[in-house]
Amino acid sequence: MDIVHRVGMTTPQEAVYAALTTTEGLAGWWTKDVRGDGDAGGVLAFRFAGAPDPGGFDMSVLAANPAQHVLWEVVDGPEEWIGTRVRWDLRTEGDYTIVLFAHEGWRERVEFMHHCSTKWATFLMSLKAYVETGRGEPAPGDVRISDWH
Repeated sequence: MDIVHRVGMTTPQEAVYAALTTTEGLAGWWTKDVRGDGDAGGVLAFRFAGAPDPGGFDMSVLAANPAQHVLWEVVDGPEEWIGTRVRWDLRTEGDYTIVLFAHEGWRERVEFMHHCSTKWATFLMSLKAYVETGRGEPAPGDVRISDWH
């Protein structure tokens, strides 16, 4: 089972790609606490203050094709996320960069998957704001949807 979303952003593909592959970019829309290497073969560590243990995720970067495609595999974090993959496909359509997002490979549809689908949607809107205006809403300033954050 997969979580999927589609969002258009009025900014060049290269800017969206940079927001997905640099620690500065990722800190601008997802979580301010990010470390690591966003290039293929690297590992990115994302932490979320106040979240239940383990409080974040480590992603192995499986692919980073400039301005087109990014693929991560979750190597550490909540049990439901381990082994899942986060895919970002980018293309231009008119004045928009279209982001096709997928969080793939969930073993079962658990309540946490519903929560994560909503959170991914809020963070994708944060990404859109960040690349279009320079101001996203990364954690810990993100929209809270429950006590799971």
